Amino acid sequence: MSKKITFPRDENAHNLIVEWWYLNGNLEDQKGNSYAFMDCLFRVHPKIVDKIPRLAKRHIYFSHWVFSDIKKRKFDYSTSPVIVSNDSFNKKLLYIKYKKFLPLKIINSKFEEISPFIYRLNSGPLDLTLISQKKPLLEGKKGYVHLNTKSTYYYSLTNLKATGTIKIGKKQIPVQGKVWLDHQWANSGASLDKWIWFSIQLDNNTEIVCFEFDDKKVKTRYAGLIDRNNKTSHTSNITFTSNKHSYKSKTTGSTYPLTWKIKIPKLKANLTIKPMIRHQEVIFANINYWEGPITISGTLKSKKVKGKGFMELVGFPRNKSLLKIYTQVGKQILKNNLKRHIKS
Repeated sequence: MSKKITFPRDENAHNLIVEWWYLNGNLEDQKGNSYAFMDCLFRVHPKIVDKIPRLAKRHIYFSHWVFSDIKKRKFDYSTSPVIVSNDSFNKKLLYIKYKKFLPLKIINSKFEEISPFIYRLNSGPLDLTLISQKKPLLEGKKGYVHLNTKSTYYYSLTNLKATGTIKIGKKQIPVQGKVWLDHQWANSGASLDKWIWFSIQLDNNTEIVCFEFDDKKVKTRYAGLIDRNNKTSHTSNITFTSNKHSYKSKTTGSTYPLTWKIKIPKLKANLTIKPMIRHQEVIFANINYWEGPITISGTLKSKKVKGKGFMELVGFPRNKSLLKIYTQVGKQILKNNLKRHIKS
């Protein structure tokens, strides 16, 4: 039996197996240059990892981070262990302060709710103030979604107005844009599932989240919409169709379908998804996935729409060994971090 989600209580941490706070955003500077990012903090109970029972009473944390410079077609990412401060999750409003550990560098990060649904994000090159323009979208109507053998609490803040700066090299660049926040928590262990996921922010002030989750037995589909008046709609009747436009990773050999047609009859939505940058693969442990910004075009309720968003593709098989993958990844990470170290 699921519990009713309440705010601000459920913005904080829960004593379950897995939880994450996920942010993505599309930003623009004063010259019209576009940037995109993803910043996600994971909290995991180590009982899902059999080999470290000595930590069974503690949660562990790690971070995934993506940054894209759209004009220059540059993409960077990091995955790292995290140490969270003792005062994190101990305030009425959400407060998380943590250190990321990267080769040759330690990065201090903070995500803080400074007043209800107003946040400050300091992470890597990002220094942003985020103000929610809408109420939370509770996935599955009540913020609880069934995925065949699993279930998850899930809500989104779909339209966070972002202002602040990004740091590129030694330059602090003023930016503004729109950010999306997902918060999920569940009592589900790790498994090799597959999913496609989209956050869609349309120019008519409508947002849609939709996904297909495949546990190798059943495919669960879901779409949730919130319009300019905070009215929400939910459905499982969705069609995802990919074409031959794909990206094959030289690192893992995985092939990711990058252009999608999404049809949602109940919402009268017929949308085309295209990537802004093709090479946006992230590698973590034995998992590889594609994560990056997208453009959206099509129709909603018979009216033409366009917008931006993010796409995540997980569980697409690789054809190279982990040894070969990590030999190549390690060389590239060392090369990139040496460049950053020299420049700084």
